Amino acid sequence: MKTMSKKKKIIIISAMIALLLITGYVNVALNSTISNGGSTTTSTTSANFYTTYRNEREATRTQEIQFYDSIIASATSSDEAKQEAEENKLALISQMEKELVTEGIIRGKGFTDAIVTMSSSNVNVFVQSAELEKAEVAQITSIVTEQLGVEIDKIIIIPSE
Repeated sequence: MKTMSKKKKIIIISAMIALLLITGYVNVALNSTISNGGSTTTSTTSANFYTTYRNEREATRTQEIQFYDSIIASATSSDEAKQEAEENKLALISQMEKELVTEGIIRGKGFTDAIVTMSSSNVNVFVQSAELEKAEVAQITSIVTEQLGVEIDKIIIIPSE
């Protein structure tokens, strides 16, 4: 049995993350067009978006962790592949923890809900709000930079009802 190259693994994982982000975006776009008697169903839409996104993210990450575990447990995997899988699994778990903590702090500051996603190029923060004041954006930016150690220009804050 052939083992996958590092490049193929990275491509697969990147594709999975991209699909998750696209799914979240499409969900937001579709939910924002749902109307009920002429008024948008924002509270249901928001709750559905945040719940759906978290469930999909959890399912995807569970699959990623299982993928890494299968490489680690495989007798045919090289020591290098096992080491890389362990490192990637630990990095994913660390990322999950950072996102969870950051989301909790944002909610703790009075925002109804938030989702934080980290990629190699930026951090996306979805905040349940029709719009955000400059002070609120600054507060969220401060939380993200402190918790995740990213530069301000790498943070994208997206209000969603």
